[in-house]
Amino acid sequence: MSSTPITTHAHQVLKVTAFKAPQTLMSAIYTFIIIGIITFALGVFKNPERLWTSYLTAFFFFASLACGALFFIAVNYTAKAGWSASIRRLAEAMTSYFPVMLLSSLVLILGFKYLYAWGTPATMQHLAHSKQIYLAPWFVITRLVIFGLGSLYFAKLIVGNSLKQDQSGDHALTYKNITYSIGYIAFFAIFFTMFSIDMMMSLLPTWYSTIYGLYCFAAAIQATMAFLAIVIVWMRSSPWISGYITEEHQHDIGKFLKGFTVFWAYIAFSQFMLIWYANIPEETEFYIIRSLNGWMPVSFALLIFRFIVPFLALLPRASKRSNSILIPISILVLVMQYVDLYWLVYPNFNDGVPKFGFWEVGIFLGFAGLFLLTMTQFMTKNSLVAVNDPRMHEAVKHHVTY
Repeated sequence: MSSTPITTHAHQVLKVTAFKAPQTLMSAIYTFIIIGIITFALGVFKNPERLWTSYLTAFFFFASLACGALFFIAVNYTAKAGWSASIRRLAEAMTSYFPVMLLSSLVLILGFKYLYAWGTPATMQHLAHSKQIYLAPWFVITRLVIFGLGSLYFAKLIVGNSLKQDQSGDHALTYKNITYSIGYIAFFAIFFTMFSIDMMMSLLPTWYSTIYGLYCFAAAIQATMAFLAIVIVWMRSSPWISGYITEEHQHDIGKFLKGFTVFWAYIAFSQFMLIWYANIPEETEFYIIRSLNGWMPVSFALLIFRFIVPFLALLPRASKRSNSILIPISILVLVMQYVDLYWLVYPNFNDGVPKFGFWEVGIFLGFAGLFLLTMTQFMTKNSLVAVNDPRMHEAVKHHVTY
């Protein structure tokens, strides 16, 4: 998994060598996983209600990153974008989490009775007939499994072809991936929307929003761009890659991050404004419970730290190229993604803002350890750059003019 250094026309040396995760990183990963397992085991017996709310929040957080990464890959294949060829493998590494996502979704089924009103037959009778059908537990589980298996299937196709191309150099694999990517985008649009509705919106089954899936999508892609930005900055300064990843790629990912920051704010405001204007009791309950009992500061924090601060910070061209600005803003976006999910989940179970503590931290660290473990294993087994991609010459010569 090493390549012979190549010099481009601009005398830029291109080199990629085998990845070896730092021992400190691996120690942290295994520590996180152990903490997560211990927290889960304790929660099952001591505090199942708090365990499953923590589990759902962390589960959705990392599932969104993996799904967002494959969406990013699929969009670039579909658009025949050459600039991203050299950073695509980093996003592919994020999709290696899909098997864990599928298994953890099956574990989540055990917590349905603690999380969802529709999880018990008695409460189903109070829902509208159409919701009783849609939220029948067997139907929700079926959609959840289809989403997990489908995501894994498309990742095997698209990422699998990319890895095969490292060995064969067959350009036909790129064109096959265009077709598969179109299929995944269609699958993602339908089933990620259902996934968001089933796992998050149905926590309050009497409420509904026609753009809830789009809200979760915007948040997921914004968080994915933030995570990818951090990995790109790390790789740019690493000994494993030289020349393939430049500040031009960092700049474009920064633009994606800023763009989806604006898009998330647009969808969030659209949802709020239409519900506020219509003032229908069945719709306003969602925002009422998030404006009382201590939740209002959390609501305003999302506006300030998920939109205003990242938007203003990323406006200048230089800020997207500055590690000292892009990294803190990316971390802030990831923190606010968790706060956003916390804001979507916890008000359905508490009259006031619950203390953020042991259960939330422990479960999140467990999922973070699994996510990072799958990524590092993928990066260790495969080349960090898809060196035989037919559009690689576009990526290494990529220059951002604005």
